[in-house]
Amino acid sequence: MNNNYITVGALTRYIKYKIDNDVNLQEVYIKGEISNFKKHSRGHFYFTIKDEESRISAIMFASQTTKVAFEPVDGTKVLVKGRISVFEQTGNYQIYVSEMMEDGVGNLYALYEKLKQDLKKEGLFDVEHKKKIPTVPSKVGVVTAPTGAAIRDIISTINRRFPLCEVILFPSLVQGNGAKEDIVKNIKLADTYGLDTLIVGRGGGSIEDLWAFNEEIVARAIYECNTPVISAVGHEVDFTIADFVADVRAATPTGAAELAVPDKSELKKLIKQLELRSSKNINNLINYNKTILDKIKTSYILKNPMSIYEIKEQKLSNTIEKLNSYIVNYLDNKKVRLENIKTSYVLTNPSKIYENKENKYNHLVEKLEVLNPLNTLKRGYSITKLNNKVVTDIKQVKVDSDINISIKNGSINAKVTSVGDE
Repeated sequence: MNNNYITVGALTRYIKYKIDNDVNLQEVYIKGEISNFKKHSRGHFYFTIKDEESRISAIMFASQTTKVAFEPVDGTKVLVKGRISVFEQTGNYQIYVSEMMEDGVGNLYALYEKLKQDLKKEGLFDVEHKKKIPTVPSKVGVVTAPTGAAIRDIISTINRRFPLCEVILFPSLVQGNGAKEDIVKNIKLADTYGLDTLIVGRGGGSIEDLWAFNEEIVARAIYECNTPVISAVGHEVDFTIADFVADVRAATPTGAAELAVPDKSELKKLIKQLELRSSKNINNLINYNKTILDKIKTSYILKNPMSIYEIKEQKLSNTIEKLNSYIVNYLDNKKVRLENIKTSYVLTNPSKIYENKENKYNHLVEKLEVLNPLNTLKRGYSITKLNNKVVTDIKQVKVDSDINISIKNGSINAKVTSVGDE
């Protein structure tokens, strides 16, 4: 048997030893794109760094992740520093990352797309939230750098198109450290000035130069602004998050100024058209009223004013006739009723009515006499009571009961000495 065979573990440990002791692998700098990113519950980062040619596994322990100034996601381009070693359990070589930073423009585009999608889902770009830009403003605010082509183009364009409009500049940083905070501060300040429109923007530049207008806090400040906002960032091909949130997007600062104010020559034409239309409408109204007046002047009523009186007099006469007829008919009806009453049987034979009533009375008395219990007593009958109740059954009475016997001309109190059936 060949004694040169070794275990997998021994081979892996040897390779690990070699790599760990290679000074060229103790501190390496690599760049690539993150994929398969996972954040462990204990704070460690596990991910893969790849490029067009290859990939390498990476781990960054929690003690180092606190130094990372961005949120790593799949697709983020990064620059990392670390050491190469072997994980014995799997035999894989990997980089143990000690430092990690974003890698320039490619990563900015990824962040731009992510924020754009997040804000779109939240509804900040929805059309129903867009405010209308006033047609004829009196005050327009501008949040931009106090020097540079952007503010010069905006002011010159507004003065040329509509010099009656006041332009208020809110000087702001537009790139570099502190730019996003300064833009937000000036948007909020401008919103207190009672402006008709607010222009927010700057001239062209690289994506890094324009990045302040891709920041979330700037987007939310524009969205929450009560003043209608025109976004004018960069050139026609440049689109920032601010463009999507603003009420209107202008391709350039000059375009923003043209959207903010009307052209005085166009206004003059509009005023002239309105003047002509007003004159025409007024003339039409005057002619119409003249026609109405002529009809009134030639009307039958004005030519024959007495006709109004005659019509009213005729109506009054008709009404009086109707009233007289109604009164006569009413009195005639009442006379007929009175004659009927005077000739009625009641008034002509009052004694006959009395005789009928007396006969009915006597008949009722006779009926009552038949039902009178006293007449029964006259014939020798009596009524026996026990405790004020009429005795109708022998079983109601017992020996020694006190009873009362009513007869024709009085009553007898007695005590029962014996009780027997019939």
